[in-house]
Amino acid sequence: MVLSIRAKAMLFHDPRSVELLRQVERIARSDATTLIIGETGTGKELVARHLHEQSGRRGPFVAVNCGAFSETLIDAELFGHEVGAFTGATQARAGWFEEANGGTLFLDEIGDLSPALQVKLLRVLQERQVVRLGARRPVALNVRLVAATNVDLHKAIDAGRFRSDLYYRLGVATVQLPPLSERAGDILPLARHFIGVYSDKLSCGKVSLSAAASAALLSYPWPGNIRELENVMHYALIVCSGSVIEAEDLKLSGIAHRRPALPARPSIDDAAAAEGDLQQLAVLLSRMMEAEHPDLFDSVEATLVRTAFHSCYRNQVQTARVLGISRNILRTQLKRYGLIGFEDGANARVPHAELLQ
Repeated sequence: MVLSIRAKAMLFHDPRSVELLRQVERIARSDATTLIIGETGTGKELVARHLHEQSGRRGPFVAVNCGAFSETLIDAELFGHEVGAFTGATQARAGWFEEANGGTLFLDEIGDLSPALQVKLLRVLQERQVVRLGARRPVALNVRLVAATNVDLHKAIDAGRFRSDLYYRLGVATVQLPPLSERAGDILPLARHFIGVYSDKLSCGKVSLSAAASAALLSYPWPGNIRELENVMHYALIVCSGSVIEAEDLKLSGIAHRRPALPARPSIDDAAAAEGDLQQLAVLLSRMMEAEHPDLFDSVEATLVRTAFHSCYRNQVQTARVLGISRNILRTQLKRYGLIGFEDGANARVPHAELLQ
């Protein structure tokens, strides 16, 4: 299938990126299960595709977004099913593990898998075979598994949302993909790449960056990573009046930029302030309980979800990350409190799987 523009942008110029690429290519020569860790938009699928291409495997590359499916659907999609395995199963169907036989299966957002599916996945990794829903006979597999996540799996393990034994099975080889802000040497090459691609699509001719625009790109923190850079360059080509993109043509005040970043390691003062906030919250909740506030739990939960959703400018990925829950759980809550409609919820669950022959 045709790759996205971003998925073709294998441009690693920063010294840190070059070393990362060497690491990926060393890992590719083995059959080790690989876990790619990085923020949304950093190019995790791109790295997984490159790993597959360098592995020498002749089978397909199959990409699956675990966060885009309901629990009941992804079970059948991953492992396949036989006729009559569930209502509507009128014919047998191979799952993605079987589709990827001889190649690589890329499971993105692995942290969104339910505990029951984590157990099944662990069994597949241990036994190297899969059993379709409604079947008894296992199917042998020769699949290289590459998983990716943008959440802290250690915290998910501590919270009881992710199995530690599965984490160690997935992380035989681990690739830590840094955010674009830590790979400054990649910013301008990527920007020029996107300019070239979209200039052809928009029939803009040859377009370049001014010195001021280049400086603005380099000084911006890129909270949306490569995905945001692609959108910024696309927009700049649409609005620029000549053959040179100026700083004012760059839309660098996106959603994620307006939202303050969470510190990776809170200081002692920050931790003390957070503890104080929690104590104040406890006092408020005590007052509400004393006043016998009706439906207290639902009211507090709804307020928490609404506040987080609006603070994150209705971005579901960021809201789920702030709350420390999976996107599937978040979408259920958003629909429950009327923050997204039925169509939004349905669109969020549209299956996404790609096969690269």
